[in-house]
Amino acid sequence: MSRGNDRQARAIRLGPRSVAALVLVSAVGVVAFGWPFLAPPGSRLTAHAQDAPWLFAGLLVLLVGVVAATISESGLGPKAVAMLGVLAATGAALRPIGAGTAGLEPMFFLMVLSGRVLGPGFGFVLGSVTMFASALLTGGVGPWMPFQMLAMGWFTMGAGLLPGPDRLRGRAELVMLAGYGFLAAFAYGTVMNMAGWPFMGGLASGIAFAADAPVTANLARFVAYCLATSMGWDLGRAVVTVVLTLVLGPAVLRALRRATRRAAFETAVTFEASQG
Repeated sequence: MSRGNDRQARAIRLGPRSVAALVLVSAVGVVAFGWPFLAPPGSRLTAHAQDAPWLFAGLLVLLVGVVAATISESGLGPKAVAMLGVLAATGAALRPIGAGTAGLEPMFFLMVLSGRVLGPGFGFVLGSVTMFASALLTGGVGPWMPFQMLAMGWFTMGAGLLPGPDRLRGRAELVMLAGYGFLAAFAYGTVMNMAGWPFMGGLASGIAFAADAPVTANLARFVAYCLATSMGWDLGRAVVTVVLTLVLGPAVLRALRRATRRAAFETAVTFEASQG
């Protein structure tokens, strides 16, 4: 097979405006997740610790919508929309399978493989839409949903940014994707902990966010919170992602790449003039 045929198709080619929108929403997302460590003790933001997550949640909904619209304008054609719908529906259906069972969430491996094949732009939209659809499916709509959408968008986009999309194949690619999935599963759990941690208030004084405490003390509390509440869940998610990637990855990657070749996302649609 020629090198030209090995070039991996992209459902979305990001333009300068789309990249700028992604950078903006990611910067706001970093603040939304990490504000307890960015705001100095006694600031007006920390004084409203219980309100801040709600404010950021509303802002993130708007920003994720703006990014999705911007990326769509950059070339999300009908073929890409159809694939987005199929993959988002599949991911949303996979998520409830292991819900409530030690982090057994098979949707994560599908997000890794889809982001790898279809690229970072499509990956961000897919991750966000999948999490939104799964929240509606499972009734998990709340102030945490925009944070989940952004975190899953990052998770899936990151897979599309991994090196060697046109050259790396076989076992080496699977090992790289499994390693990424393992680390990203923990990263996802950690950033989602940051979104929910300020809600605790005084329910668990030893590990709860303290608005008047210095950053170092709150960081120690946050680490203790992660170890006490989510380490087992994150480990389960990471292990399941690795196992499914190594076992089902070859077949799923082939299917996704075959679908992208047949869809010919980057081929312009043309119409032949009728002969009258």
